[in-house]
Amino acid sequence: MSDHRVNERIRAREVRLIDPEGKQLGIKALPEALAVARQLDLDLVEVAPDATPPVCRIMDYNRFRYETAQKAKESRRKATSTSIKEMKYRPKIGAGDFLTKTRQVSRFLEEGHKVKVTIMFRGREVSHPELGMKILEDLANQVSSVAKVEAAPKLDGRNMVMVLAPDRRARASAGAAARRAAPASAAAATVAAAAGPAPAPAPATTPATPTAPTAPTAPTAPTAPATPAASPVPVALAGSGAAGARQAVTVTGQNDGDGKSPPSPGSRQASRVAGGGPTR
Repeated sequence: MSDHRVNERIRAREVRLIDPEGKQLGIKALPEALAVARQLDLDLVEVAPDATPPVCRIMDYNRFRYETAQKAKESRRKATSTSIKEMKYRPKIGAGDFLTKTRQVSRFLEEGHKVKVTIMFRGREVSHPELGMKILEDLANQVSSVAKVEAAPKLDGRNMVMVLAPDRRARASAGAAARRAAPASAAAATVAAAAGPAPAPAPATTPATPTAPTAPTAPTAPTAPATPAASPVPVALAGSGAAGARQAVTVTGQNDGDGKSPPSPGSRQASRVAGGGPTR
């Protein structure tokens, strides 16, 4: 826009004049073309300075600058800056590392970048290219919804290389499928909410087991009254004569220090009577 010469800045003596509607008015001298532009209260703008004679158009220069800036802004917005990202794998990569790197590759593809995938072989691993081919096939299947294989896998020295590019058609179809599935899931959720929570199942009851009739209990016999403790009585040991009388022992509740009960005089007399001996 800064290259355009306007009004008195135009250096050519003659110009090919174009009116605001785009109609050619022919070759005019510069003062005459400026007079026509002033009559219309517009500007004379040199739009093709390399032509012979230069081409000038009558227009509103400020509006022309604004429209040109808007077009440049729109073109920059639509333009996508694509670059090539690279992700490296190993033939013996673990499942967790494979998923992590694959998610990063998907993010690059969703941002509109191309991805160069490299399988690095070490030592004798290069003699088994099928390991690298399997990893690349798994990766292509994982990102098939957002990307396509731009360059097929090929062995380059000790590396196997594959290039993935964003697939707009696959992304559009995946987005359409997601949009179609969203109303169905929302309707199902609405129906479930309207139906309310499902009633809890009734607890299972087990049939009562019939109990056997209990036998009548026999009446208890009356308890006999307690017999009072008998008082100690003299016990006479059967014997004959004086020897039997001397062996009679009376059991009492009191003992002397040796644990034996000493015979009382009455008991000795009773022993003599029982034995039939003489009394003194």
